Amino acid sequence: MGRKKSCHVHSAPSDDDIMFSHGHHKPKRIYQLWPGNNKFYCGGRLVFGPDASSLFLTTSMIGCPALTFCIRMAFLIGKRFPLFHSLVLIGALLLTILDFTFLFLTSSRDPGIIPRNKEAPEAEGLDMITQSSDWVNNKLGNTKLPRTKDILVNGYTVKIKFCDTCLLYRPPRASHCSICNNCVERFDHHCPWVGQCIALRNYPYFICFISTSTLLCLYVFVFSWISMFEVHGKMLLMMITDDLIFIVLILYCFVVVWFVGGLTVFHLYLICTNQTTYENFRYRYDKKENPYGKGLFKNLFELFCARISPPIVNFRDWAPVEPDVEVGSIASELDRAFGPRGDKYDMELEIGGCKGGLRLHTLEYDNSIEETVKKKGLGEATTNTTNALCFKGIQEPGNITRNEYVDVRSR
Repeated sequence: MGRKKSCHVHSAPSDDDIMFSHGHHKPKRIYQLWPGNNKFYCGGRLVFGPDASSLFLTTSMIGCPALTFCIRMAFLIGKRFPLFHSLVLIGALLLTILDFTFLFLTSSRDPGIIPRNKEAPEAEGLDMITQSSDWVNNKLGNTKLPRTKDILVNGYTVKIKFCDTCLLYRPPRASHCSICNNCVERFDHHCPWVGQCIALRNYPYFICFISTSTLLCLYVFVFSWISMFEVHGKMLLMMITDDLIFIVLILYCFVVVWFVGGLTVFHLYLICTNQTTYENFRYRYDKKENPYGKGLFKNLFELFCARISPPIVNFRDWAPVEPDVEVGSIASELDRAFGPRGDKYDMELEIGGCKGGLRLHTLEYDNSIEETVKKKGLGEATTNTTNALCFKGIQEPGNITRNEYVDVRSR
């Protein structure tokens, strides 16, 4: 008595399994599926860069000397000139709070992230206005797209590039940040001190942050000297030996102010000429005409008085649900044609094995398969010794509903 072979049928799940799995599928928000490297908190309300941990270092570099200065001023209130030292203390506290506020707004705000495309744009008409001979292949097909194309901005010809990652032509002044892995509007630079891209929507807060940091350094530096002279008189040696706290604060602020002060002056120059850091280093608009320059007053008005544009991507929106995979009817027909699951046939469902066809690789062939196929009217040509059944043109049983974009996957 021959021993029966114990095999399993590997095919798509049944209709009930599909309905059960989709019925318990929990929808997700866009920030949960975002392909960039950003970090999201508070349900997608706060958008940080991947190096947001550097904020702890920046916060300590600002907070430690500021807090030390405030404590030292608090001790001097009860000794001499209490009103003067009280006003100095209040000023230091206000500058410190403002500095931390602008730091938080800069690092936790969407800088102007551009949404990605699932498919590259159509190639028709794009090469009519481009002078580039470089081409990029569409990831989702064989369509070729020009690497760059030319557009007019304020009467000047500006070249925009195609982003292979986001599958789009970047708007003017936009660039792809390799750290955050996003295309960003009016990209200035990626600042490691705030752990975020500096771009269209957080650039005003960044300017306020570095400006208040410079003012705080100068404030602590100046009033540390004044307080030492008031307490110890004009004896420089006595001031150094008796008040090391003020001496350390003076040296620290003297070093730091060159960095933040120089950065502030440089960005004020960029604002007045309507440039970004990326454009200044790459295109050198000081040596050629700047297509974005509008004059000094209009440039200042554009930054400080214009309304900040709303974000393009609402990360708290629900992500669109992909179309369901219609494989239930195929599974039921396979069960009826070749036996239910748990029968003695082991098969593997494969798509794309033949041109537009549905191929069934028979792992353990049995004569009963041939009989079953003949009963179902599938033809003798499909029961040869190749151990494969190929239905050209995906000729499934007649009652299967077909859609144009049906994606059948083996589960």
